[in-house]
Amino acid sequence: MSAPTTTKRGNNLTFLRAVIALQTLAVFAAPVTAGLLLTTPNGHVLHSAAAYTIFVVAVVHVAAAVLAWRPGGGSPRPVLQAAGFLAATSAQVALGIAHVTTLHVPLGVLMFGLSLLHLSRVLKTP
Repeated sequence: MSAPTTTKRGNNLTFLRAVIALQTLAVFAAPVTAGLLLTTPNGHVLHSAAAYTIFVVAVVHVAAAVLAWRPGGGSPRPVLQAAGFLAATSAQVALGIAHVTTLHVPLGVLMFGLSLLHLSRVLKTP
């Protein structure tokens, strides 16, 4: 008798969980690199790398949410949340490039909180 195989939905949900965990970690790293931006001559390179990493992970998050949603045909809420996070990330990058720190910093804090909340919810999903 062979070991039970994981369903396609299960694999996609695992992938979604991993992407959201990576996203949360990347968003957490951004303020660390912002501190380096303020204290070291080449800190802007690291902060820029963190920002574009978050953007790429947010795009992958949208794809992972669609993959997790389509096979079972459940609620599209994770897709909408991922798309909203991608929109917030795009705004965050634009605000950072424009040096609008009065909006850039609070949006970053909000993004971390939302990513952490989304991670806690997806980890509870059976």
